[in-house]
Amino acid sequence: MPKIKIDHSRCTGCRHCEVACSLNHVPGIVNPRRARIRVFFEGGAFFPVIAGPFVDAACTSKNRLEIGDRSYDMCVLCRASCPAKPVFIEAETGFPLKCDFCGVPPNPNCVRWCNTGALELVEE
Repeated sequence: MPKIKIDHSRCTGCRHCEVACSLNHVPGIVNPRRARIRVFFEGGAFFPVIAGPFVDAACTSKNRLEIGDRSYDMCVLCRASCPAKPVFIEAETGFPLKCDFCGVPPNPNCVRWCNTGALELVEE
């Protein structure tokens, strides 16, 4: 089964993946809020997160994230790949946004538009 491998250390935060995903799902309109991938910036680094069961996000650090008086491990970013837990919701409809590989056969635009190699389609 193919998966999208994420190498957080290679992400530069260009957000081409968000644009590509949004254009695939809403042709002719760039709306990253409709993308199935989001790029977060925490602790001086960029973290692409794909919502869906098709992700292989290798652990790249054991950093802690402080929010208020609570401390979280960065593993929370990898948990977005849980097929039962949608992390992105379309505001207008309440519809959960999950990665669908941009169709069958898998041809994810986020991977094709990633210039740094942070996203890679791999076969398991």
